[in-house]
Amino acid sequence: MVAAALAVSRMRPALTWRALDGDLVAGEASARLRPDSRWFVYFDTWRADAYRPLADAVARDLGRDLYVTLEDAEYDALDACAQAGFGVYRRESYYRIPVDPVATGLARAVLPAGLDVLSAADAEISRLRLLDDALRQDVPGCEGWRWDAGQFRAETFSPFFDPATYLVAVDQASGEYVGLVRIWRNRAGPRLGLIATLAQYRRRGVARALLGRAFAVLAARGATSVVGEVDDMNVASLLLLTGLGARRYGGNVELIRRQPGRSARHWPDERRPAAGR
Repeated sequence: MVAAALAVSRMRPALTWRALDGDLVAGEASARLRPDSRWFVYFDTWRADAYRPLADAVARDLGRDLYVTLEDAEYDALDACAQAGFGVYRRESYYRIPVDPVATGLARAVLPAGLDVLSAADAEISRLRLLDDALRQDVPGCEGWRWDAGQFRAETFSPFFDPATYLVAVDQASGEYVGLVRIWRNRAGPRLGLIATLAQYRRRGVARALLGRAFAVLAARGATSVVGEVDDMNVASLLLLTGLGARRYGGNVELIRRQPGRSARHWPDERRPAAGR
């Protein structure tokens, strides 16, 4: 079979496209607009020849650059996406990080003078959202991210929210929120979503102190590790986590298919390393 044999139609009003081989469904693709104004495509197909016509249809209807994230071991899907016009944009590695304070060396980590910590449950939600937006500008793959207030509230206070491990660093003098650690309580185990501080508060031990407090909670509950992902170009975060004893156990690849004529706004060499992820 060849791609030309497949007909693609959009399942309106949903952002879903279906590839048909006669009366048989050969595959589907759906699209989602993230808060950083990037369109991500999700393929659900077992036929390699369905990727190209589906990607062509999504690109034609949306008129935007398209992004796809795949596990780095999904070799067939990676090959099919390459044939559909996608190229590598960035790579992330998955790490398992010990929470034992002896193993990490975080037992003696303390916040710098003038800073305090509160739970996200006690934070002012609008200020927390603005802090999250600001921190994400330095997280590779999240540049331009701006939360909708309702989406941020729903994301924050989801069933995976853990008030004891979602902590915010606060400047006592100004009351400004300056950093956070966010560990989700997932079914498979705790997951580090973000560890970051504003630029002017970096290299002062804030991230280590926040991690130390959150990890102490996990260790007291009997957890031995937490998982998290880091962009392979994020040198600061890699040094922080590997210095705590983190070990890589996999990764993913983010691909991009450029819309002809659009500027290269989100190209890897424009990214800056974040304080942590």
